[in-house]
Parts: sequence; C-alpha cells; structure tokens
Amino acid sequence: MRTKSFQLLGLAVAIAAVCSSIAYSQHKRVVHPVRHPVARARLVRPPGHPIRRVLPANVVVHTARRTVVVGAPLRYLPALRWRPALVVLPPRERIVWQDTETIAREEEWVDVNYGVDGSGSALVLDLSGDAKLNFAEVTFANGNVQVVDFDEQSHGKGTYKLLDLSADQHVMTVRLLAKSESDDTNLAVYLNK
Repeated sequence: MRTKSFQLLGLAVAIAAVCSSIAYSQHKRVVHPVRHPVARARLVRPPGHPIRRVLPANVVVHTARRTVVVGAPLRYLPALRWRPALVVLPPRERIVWQDTETIAREEEWVDVNYGVDGSGSALVLDLSGDAKLNFAEVTFANGNVQVVDFDEQSHGKGTYKLLDLSADQHVMTVRLLAKSESDDTNLAVYLNK
C-alpha cells in the first residue's frame, strides 16, 4: 500500500512538472539588453589637427573591428566644411566596403573608428536616427588625413554624401565623432566604386 502511494505521488509530481514547463513555455518572454558601464577616455587630437574649436574632453571610444596600419606619416589637410546632401545608397554591386556602428544616447560623445583599407570614389554616411556630428577624419594610404567638419550640427535619419574621392583613392580608416540624439543611432559608412 505504501509503495502504491509513493508511485502515485511520484506520478503526480511528474505530471505537475511537465504541465508547468508547458505553461511557462507559452508565456511571452521579454529580454532586456544589459548595457555595460560606459568607459570614457580623453579625446585624442593629434598635432596638426585643423579643427581649433573646443572639442569634448572625454568621449566613449568604439574601436575598429578591423585593424589597419597606415605606413606613411600622417599629414593633416585643411578641413572641409561639410554641406549635407541627401543621396541614394548605390546598388550593392557598387559598394566596395561597408561597416555599421551603433551609438546610444547615454554614451554622449562617441569616437567611432572604422578600418576600411579599400579604394573607391566616394564615402557615404547613413544615419538611422538623429545624431549631432562633430567631425570625421578620412586617412588615406599616402598618410594624408582629410578632416570633414560637421560643426556640431544635428542631422536626422538619411543617407548623406560624406566625401567625394578622386580617382579611386585608397582609404585606410574613417573616424567619426558623434552624439546620438535618439535612443540608439546606427552610423553606417559605405565606400563606393
């Protein structure tokens, strides 16, 4: 009699466990991403940098996914003042290189770096949210660095021409200093043929 009681009790526990797991699996689960603490670093402005205004002292640095070494000494060219021009993203077969970085509002100013190492005729910036842009640096294989001055202006969602390049120039790196004005903003950079 006692063994039958234990068998029935065991069966009841097994049925309860199976039923509760089935019921739990039917509930919607919401997963909230965990934001890691933001580490700030001093903004590096090398000697000869053409922008003279006060820049943010501390920024969050997003390092490049791809390491690129520029073999020539860096020479800063005079800064170009950026005139925002909306463009259509070229077809996939005309894109030589692309990379995307997401910045968050709570990060404030973010120093984003892209390792390009490719040749093309134009750089395009695609924003998927609102962002305040400070400057961009485009480093070429010959060591020339072209600074594009956004003058800390806010820009909305869209695809913008970042810089026209002459005769398949070889771009080594692109650096952007930006601040998200949306919860999250994707900064996608494209190098076109």
